Amino acid sequence: MASKTPISRSVVVESMPSNMGEVYNQILSKLKANNFSQEDIFAVHIALYEAFLNALKHGNKMSTGKKIKIDYSVSSDKIGISIEDEGDGFDPESIPDPRLGQNIYKTEGRGLLLIRSYMDVVKFNKRGNHIHMVRYKEKPHLTETHGQTGTINPGESG
Repeated sequence: MASKTPISRSVVVESMPSNMGEVYNQILSKLKANNFSQEDIFAVHIALYEAFLNALKHGNKMSTGKKIKIDYSVSSDKIGISIEDEGDGFDPESIPDPRLGQNIYKTEGRGLLLIRSYMDVVKFNKRGNHIHMVRYKEKPHLTETHGQTGTINPGESG
């Protein structure tokens, strides 16, 4: 039975790969409870894994003294996930396309491509240490003002 009330949670974990398992399980179980398809659950799992790994590895530089904050909201029609690390940030537009040139042979650099491929909305804050992702059950027509990628504006929520 699908939940009628949106579920919102905020979790802060130490920068350790082992800390993500419980958060994955919480989020994926909420998707199942809201009758998301296996395709949606798979897509969110991949994007969540890549975003968390980027925060852990590139943002917090694997420092166990730093934290990663995960906010998520699940409703009957969409899931929104925000992940923020304590790192310096980066410019997401500066990341080269891993499908072009010599990048094709690199063993890293595909996380953002996967996130953008699987999520309907992907935005970063100006600093580049906070990602907000949304996946809808029914795919909306995305426009310039409500598009797939961009910058999080102050006060904006998913």
